Amino acid sequence: MKASPLPLFRRALRRGYTLIELSLAMMTGMMIAAMLLAIFNQQVAFLKIFNAQTFLTTEAPIINNYLSRVIGSAEGFQLYTNMSTLRAGGSPVLEEASVLLLLFKEPDGSSRAAILSYENPGTGEGLYYRRVTQAGTISDPEWVLSKEVRGVSFSVIQGVLRATLTGPNEETITYSGAQQL
Repeated sequence: MKASPLPLFRRALRRGYTLIELSLAMMTGMMIAAMLLAIFNQQVAFLKIFNAQTFLTTEAPIINNYLSRVIGSAEGFQLYTNMSTLRAGGSPVLEEASVLLLLFKEPDGSSRAAILSYENPGTGEGLYYRRVTQAGTISDPEWVLSKEVRGVSFSVIQGVLRATLTGPNEETITYSGAQQL
């Protein structure tokens, strides 16, 4: 019995892919590449959004923790427009102040003072902490609370201290809480 030449012919034809199969494979590959590119683009966009909000995600919680602890333990406070006014013995103000003088009572009955100020003492603008010595002299900034802030304004509204911080992308956060005693 002789084998039919037809199976040999079909086998020779099936060595490659048809035009439809190649087109489908190329379209599938292009769709997968387009989806991967879209996912990558979305990831980059989310990363840009997240990096733009680092002030809100990293700096603001630290500032909140510090302000709530330190200002909450102060016996009193005074606001000054700037460090020059405080050093010159100028009058305290109630709004639009960049300097907050905090007064604390020690357990032995004595008192001490500290300063939070938004200024540029030569190392860049930021929210700085200073001590006031027993002799009444103001120390150099001991440490910086944040250099990410672009503006700090202290005010007293209806007896409540408010600290308004402006972030690098014009984010505004207002902390409220301590009453003047």
